[in-house]
Amino acid sequence: MPKLVDVSHQITDGMTTCPGLPEPVIEESTTVAGGVPGHGNSSGRVTMVGATGTYVEMPAHRYRDGADPADLDLERVADLPGVVVTATGDRQIGPEAFAGLDLRGRAVLVRTGWDRHWRTEAYGQFDHPHITETAAKALVEAGATLVGIDSVSVDDTSPAAEGARPAQAALLAAGIPIVTHLCLLDQLPADGFSFYAVPAKVRGLAAFPVRAFALTD
Repeated sequence: MPKLVDVSHQITDGMTTCPGLPEPVIEESTTVAGGVPGHGNSSGRVTMVGATGTYVEMPAHRYRDGADPADLDLERVADLPGVVVTATGDRQIGPEAFAGLDLRGRAVLVRTGWDRHWRTEAYGQFDHPHITETAAKALVEAGATLVGIDSVSVDDTSPAAEGARPAQAALLAAGIPIVTHLCLLDQLPADGFSFYAVPAKVRGLAAFPVRAFALTD
């Protein structure tokens, strides 16, 4: 029987996704005006930035005229044949990690193992694994439809990088959504699964949380 595997982090009140990002505020019971007597008249309220938890980055994150979640074609984030590329132990992941793999039309999920540090001080440290600009360009040329990683970013975020995000730029310029802060990719097979990472259809944001999961054989 097919199996569903959740590979997204839980969002909780006051949690830290990355140092420097605002923490989400979750109000579990907010009274809604005009409620019908005898029926539920309360609803939760969430205040957060789009880059919270496991989220998808859209071309609008980098380019003024790029697509946002409301423009997103479901074919880019749903029912994608997936492949897990394991690159544990490497801080810089180059194109050799993807050499010889058939990536066209696929969700390419990079398993670094960094998710083991989630919700600890170590998670946001600058030595987190990332892919190189050359690797990102190789993924574009190989025809990847989506790229995901179980780390802070597809790019180096250390001070030495001076804010440059070349991998992000290359992928988003090609219209390839990026899913960051994935987890539990070790529970997926290297091949033979479908991947889903669908955000709400929100206009005007460049990133938004997703419930990322895989359907395995």
